[in-house]
Amino acid sequence: RGFKTKREALNYENEFKNSVAVEPDMQMAKFVDIYFSDKKNELKANSIRNKQHMINKHIIPYFGNKKLNEITPADIIQWQKIIQENKFSKTYERMIQNQINALFNHAQRIYNLKENPCKKVKRMGKSDADKLDFWIKEEYDRFISGVDRKSADYLMFEILFWTGIREGELLSLTIADFDMTNNLLHINKTYHRIDGKDVISTPKTDNSVRTIIIPNFLKEEIQEYISHHYGFPENERLFPIVARTLQKRMKRYEKKTGVKPIRVHDLRHSHVSLLINMGFSALEIAERMGHESVRITYHYAHLFPSKQLEMINKLDEIKGELGDV
Repeated sequence: RGFKTKREALNYENEFKNSVAVEPDMQMAKFVDIYFSDKKNELKANSIRNKQHMINKHIIPYFGNKKLNEITPADIIQWQKIIQENKFSKTYERMIQNQINALFNHAQRIYNLKENPCKKVKRMGKSDADKLDFWIKEEYDRFISGVDRKSADYLMFEILFWTGIREGELLSLTIADFDMTNNLLHINKTYHRIDGKDVISTPKTDNSVRTIIIPNFLKEEIQEYISHHYGFPENERLFPIVARTLQKRMKRYEKKTGVKPIRVHDLRHSHVSLLINMGFSALEIAERMGHESVRITYHYAHLFPSKQLEMINKLDEIKGELGDV
């Protein structure tokens, strides 16, 4: 019951039988299919696409025919050497490493694999969180001076820098997402381009669904832009371009103004840096940015003003008080 055709019912039955029949001695290639079947309702379509690409390109060719419980830490080390020969960026190496680690973790947690061989080996690559590129306000001012104030590009970069929203969130914005009366911007979706199609989905995490306050000057810029597009449908994308186009335009303006090159995503880091310098706490910033946890905000810990001097002054005060006794 519940299926339109007998074929759909049989396909579901076969998938179910395969999922409950997983054993630690299953070949990696077959387990990957099980992994994505288990994760299809948990991961976003874009995440699944990216993970499949990395696994099919960098993991299956080496481990596809090997049994899960026969892959050793020594095998992982040899595989890492092969990956590193490609001279990928350290960030991409870490992303590949994360994929194989996720596969073994899932097999260990759900399907009784005795141990994850990756846990005995040093992870290759380096997390992107270790490198935070950003612009200070003076650098952004120089960049935006090279953009036509009446263009969509100008407004897109203004929104990114002064709100810190993600580029997918920006590209999904509609007029209906703005409450101009109360200076509010509602973030409740994100945009991806998948297999040549525009896809609007829920944001990255539950915390990403949020409402943020925008400054008056930005509200006025948005209103002015909308007024020049009279009759624009309220529920259509305000900026109907893809992420790659936005990145290319940013590179063009960077070259034009001679400002230090950074990525579109680094405008988000720039906003966090700005808020830190303005004295806001990690909790306040995490709420505005839609971080899943305050711990994510602490990736920016080195940007927060040091409390060392304040500590020393307090210690001096205490020592002086004790000396007077």
